[in-house]
Amino acid sequence: MFRHLAAALLALALAPLPALAQDSSAGPLKITRIADGFDAPWSVGFLPDGSLLVTERGGRLWRLTDGTRHQVTGLGPIAAVGQGGLLDVLVPRDFNRSRTLFFTHARPQDGGGAGTAVARARLAPDNRSLTDWQVIWEMTPGSSGGRHFGSRLVESPDGNLFVTTGDRGDRPSAQDLGRENGAVLRIARDGAVPAGNPFTGQSGAQPEIWSYGHRNPQGAALDLQGDLWVVEHGARGGDEVNRIRKGANYGWPVISYGTHYSGAKIGEGTSKPGMEQPAFYWDPSIAPSGMMIYSGALFPEWRGHIFIGSLKFDYISRLSGDPLTEAEQISTPDTLRVRDIREGPDGAIWFLSVGQGALYRITPG
Repeated sequence: MFRHLAAALLALALAPLPALAQDSSAGPLKITRIADGFDAPWSVGFLPDGSLLVTERGGRLWRLTDGTRHQVTGLGPIAAVGQGGLLDVLVPRDFNRSRTLFFTHARPQDGGGAGTAVARARLAPDNRSLTDWQVIWEMTPGSSGGRHFGSRLVESPDGNLFVTTGDRGDRPSAQDLGRENGAVLRIARDGAVPAGNPFTGQSGAQPEIWSYGHRNPQGAALDLQGDLWVVEHGARGGDEVNRIRKGANYGWPVISYGTHYSGAKIGEGTSKPGMEQPAFYWDPSIAPSGMMIYSGALFPEWRGHIFIGSLKFDYISRLSGDPLTEAEQISTPDTLRVRDIREGPDGAIWFLSVGQGALYRITPG
């Protein structure tokens, strides 16, 4: 009883703490804790009225506004198992007109398994509940266990949706075009297959697939030219940043710059004709999650740079250059297990720390 009462009281309050000063290549940074008390926060989204949405993997959605927060009800069934649960949230460009939100989540499936799914729903006018929850796309049933759901959402310039899926711990499935595991998908807002997908009409292939051969992409973002990039977990080493090309094969588990957790070799080596090379990779693994490509609004020096959170080493990685290199690590007591990182409407950099259970905002110091 007391635990539930404490959680309810915590949910009523937002208490920004004094900002932390941090030096960086762009000058002093001010890192402000905006809200805390979250349980395994996974994603943050910005609503046009200035409020924010935060998902918790366990299956709760919060709206933060004017120093308070409340839980938003109306979510459909969520399989909170292992790495799965309520995952990404996307506020589309037409939200003011449509009131529509998109979510990725682990959805219970027949046979006791779970699969990555995409749902859409409308935020009620009072901002306290969702209506018309509808699953518009769901991974083909057949995967069990709680690993590798992928699960980032990106709205493409043409209004369609990119969705990342993990291999669900079934490595060969990432090379099987008959399954959606280990892929970047492209779907319409109603879940239909848009014109122009590369495998539409190919016998035995899932027509939603845009690229394949991925292990577990937990970050995705558009660059300033509108091209899609993803970051994905390797095994023991071999975390990859990939620029996504239509129809391309990114090699998992045939090629990799990492090894299995046992130390055994993965596949056939680090390259193979017909398979893409990463734009950048880490060895050892940093366990990357969340990805943002920055506009330069508040930090002009960082225009076009890629920011990625590290779940393992507790920092934010800044990547830049051609070829891509890790130019900087932003590491503070607050960057513990960074799960999501976003650019806010005003150019501030926001991130979610699983280790702190908190949401932060970075602005010039």
